[in-house]
Amino acid sequence: MSFIPRSNMEKAIEEALKASPKRNFKQSVELIVVLRDVDPRSPQGRIREVVFLPHPPRKPVKICIVAEGDLEMKAKEVADRVINRRELQELVGNRKAAKKIAEYCDWVLVQVNLMPLAGRVLGPALGPRGKPPVPVPPNADPAQIVQRYRSAVRLRTKDQPQVMCRIGTEDMPVNEIADNAYKVLQAIEGKLKNPRHNIARVIVKTTMGPPVEVKLR
Repeated sequence: MSFIPRSNMEKAIEEALKASPKRNFKQSVELIVVLRDVDPRSPQGRIREVVFLPHPPRKPVKICIVAEGDLEMKAKEVADRVINRRELQELVGNRKAAKKIAEYCDWVLVQVNLMPLAGRVLGPALGPRGKPPVPVPPNADPAQIVQRYRSAVRLRTKDQPQVMCRIGTEDMPVNEIADNAYKVLQAIEGKLKNPRHNIARVIVKTTMGPPVEVKLR
C-alpha cells in the first residue's frame, strides 16, 4: 500500500465524481502524479511501465493480435482485430493503413516470430502513440491474454515530470477506483528513490471535470 492514506484517496475520488459535469458519454477517472526532483529525460527518471488494474475500467479496450497458425485461429474468437502474416506483409510501405491500426488498437499483441515484421511495419505508427507491440508466445491462451490486457494501463513520463493514466470510469464504485489508484501508485513508487519526497502532488479528475488534489498526509 502507498504511503498516502486510504481515506484521503477515497475522499478526493468522491469529490471529483461529485464535481464532474454530466456528459452524454461515460467519463474516465484519471490519476495524475506530479513528481519532484525527477528528470524524465534521464534513464533513472524515465518511467515506462504496464500496470494491470484489479478492477477493469468499464470502457471498451480494443485488443489487436498479430498472429498465424493456431494462435491466429483462437485469437479470432476473443480479439477485436486479428492480423495475420499475409495482411502484415501487405501493409509494408502503407503508412496510412498502419496509422489507422495504431489509432484503432489500444494494445497490439504480436506472436514472437512476427515481432521483427510487425516492428518494421507497425512500429513507426505505434511508437509515437506510446503503444509498443507486446510479444506473446505462439502457445499462449489468447482468451487469458486479452482479458488481462483489457485491465492494463501504461505509465509513461514524457517531457514533464508527471504520470497520468486512467484508473476507472465514473460509474465504478469509489473503493474500486481507489484500489486501482493504489496499484498505479505502487508501480510508480517502485521506480523512485524516495517516494515520499519524489511524489509532489497526486490529483484525480474525470475526463471533463475539475482536478481534485489528494492530501498526501
